[in-house]
Amino acid sequence: MGYNVAIDGPAGAGKSTIAKLVAKEKGFVYVDTGAMYRGLAIHFLEKGIEAGETDKIIEACKDAEVTIKYEDEQQQVYLNGKNITHKLRDEAVGNMASKSSGIPQVRAKLLELQQGLAREQDVIMDGRDIGTCVLPNADVKVFLTASVETRAKRRYDELTGKGIACDFDEIANDIKERDERDSSRETAPLKQAEDAVLVDSSEMSIAEVVEAIVKLCK
Repeated sequence: MGYNVAIDGPAGAGKSTIAKLVAKEKGFVYVDTGAMYRGLAIHFLEKGIEAGETDKIIEACKDAEVTIKYEDEQQQVYLNGKNITHKLRDEAVGNMASKSSGIPQVRAKLLELQQGLAREQDVIMDGRDIGTCVLPNADVKVFLTASVETRAKRRYDELTGKGIACDFDEIANDIKERDERDSSRETAPLKQAEDAVLVDSSEMSIAEVVEAIVKLCK
């Protein structure tokens, strides 16, 4: 049985950044759910299925096995035992992943694959419902958050740093609206698991957040 760490929290809380750093520190596998969706998309495309062929996509889920490994500290994604990492960023793959990810049976398949990885390896996952739905029995659960103002400033600084013009108030409003949507949606809403440790990173550096979560782990 693997050792499992679940990090949930709202948009812009820095979950993926923190999860990857904790994974590196502890030697865990960071489960990149986006890469897993793309892995399934490659499976569908290799079978000659088009994005609108929902019935064929559902059927194709039955014989797909997507897993993540780390080799030389680099994430490698395997589909039915074959390394497909070099195909993940193809535009057709992204389009198929985007369109197929809304199919309930695809999400159910991904849940099955994620839980399979968690049984076999020491993993860390981040998202909206990891501690409540995906890994309800995780060894460590963290609810990582920060104030709307802090999250908006991080996003504003990121965009302006890339030379992209943006409006702080607009970003902050978008974050508030997304928080509301994520918290009130019917399926797997964003909420803190009862046994999760709340980590508010508003006044913390990335290194401090990583250290706090590492201390919670075995």
